[in-house]
Amino acid sequence: MSVDSSVASPKSAVNKGRAGELYGRLFSTRQGSLALAEPLSDEDQVVQSMEDASPTKWHLAHTTWFFEAFLLTQFDENYTLFHEDFLYCFNSYYEGKGERHPRHFRGLLTRPGAEEVRAYRAYVDEALERLFNSGNLGKDVLDVIELGINHEQQHQELLLTDILSLFASQPLKPAFKQVAISAAGKSHAPDAIAFDGGITEVGHEGHGFSYDNEGPRHEVLLRPFSLADRCVTKGEWLEFMADGGYERHEHWLADGWATVQNEGWRAPLYWEDHEDEWQQMTLSGIRPIDPAAPVAHVSYYEADAFARWAGKRLPTEFEWERASQGLDEDGRTLGSNAFRPSPAGKADGSLQQMFGDVWEWTQSHYSPYPGYRPPEGAVGEYNGKFMSGQFVLKGASCVTPDGHSRATYRNFFYPHQRWQFMGLRLAEDQ
Repeated sequence: MSVDSSVASPKSAVNKGRAGELYGRLFSTRQGSLALAEPLSDEDQVVQSMEDASPTKWHLAHTTWFFEAFLLTQFDENYTLFHEDFLYCFNSYYEGKGERHPRHFRGLLTRPGAEEVRAYRAYVDEALERLFNSGNLGKDVLDVIELGINHEQQHQELLLTDILSLFASQPLKPAFKQVAISAAGKSHAPDAIAFDGGITEVGHEGHGFSYDNEGPRHEVLLRPFSLADRCVTKGEWLEFMADGGYERHEHWLADGWATVQNEGWRAPLYWEDHEDEWQQMTLSGIRPIDPAAPVAHVSYYEADAFARWAGKRLPTEFEWERASQGLDEDGRTLGSNAFRPSPAGKADGSLQQMFGDVWEWTQSHYSPYPGYRPPEGAVGEYNGKFMSGQFVLKGASCVTPDGHSRATYRNFFYPHQRWQFMGLRLAEDQ
């Protein structure tokens, strides 16, 4: 995504150093969100498919609210709110920023309309432009801007996964974007890549942006282990299903088995059995299952059960991070325009698909690192207060914005959730 040509250049002084770099990234990201929403009708943008998802219109407004609530009202004494009620409508979970509209009722917000939300974005973008040109760009301001850019990138991914959830629930099964689908390929048998044990450092080193939950950097002790060189495929998942994977309790954690029974799971989310042929709802509409592509939209419970069935286990987040050291962090993410997980390449003795295609479940509970302290104020609610009952995922997905992930990135979800592009890679002890 590039900076929209309609955005004026800031003063030459702003064009230098970190401020100039953030200026370009900010308005490129802001335009990128609108570009993702462009294929959607205003009706598409207001509906909420389930409590975990949010309407597109809400994503566009909330990411704008973030800059208004954490930046403009704090650092621009001349800023006037676009609409005072928007502080209530588009706050997500920040208790320190006041009351908010209930999450599960976001789809009932028919007002403001999509057109007014776009006007809200334009209004805040103009204020952000003025802030850059004002010269009031101390480190505290730039830090919030950078956090806001990364926050909006997270919501770009959520926007796409939430649209997939919505379109999957529609009888017409519409496509968000038509993408050419090549013929189903073949996947190589997974190779185990071995790694020595010992003491290793994990966590962000402090150079460049990171979320607060990625630090402090610290030492961990690892036993020798191996990782599969690629992600688990849909073809392998079909074998799991054929062997009674969803009917055999011995593979499942107790909570997982209860969830399978209560929810009636018999396949990954968005899989549909059409006359004894499995197909899957994608961002390009209903498509045949590609057995060589990574399986996606599976919960932690399903990933753990598959690993047990295969006689393996899920890696820890520290094993995954150790294995990723030195690898290219550019993978098949949003810029690839695939909008779906793609098959791995030929076996070459190295780890593939580590950054892109699907987020990879680990067996690590999402908890604070030793010495972790959340930032002060409402921004400290961003990550820390969710460190309970969730599991860490590593890597990136096919709809993660380019450059958004890194080896130390800690995504996290509850073990029953599966509407994101979630997959797995197998590990074992050496």
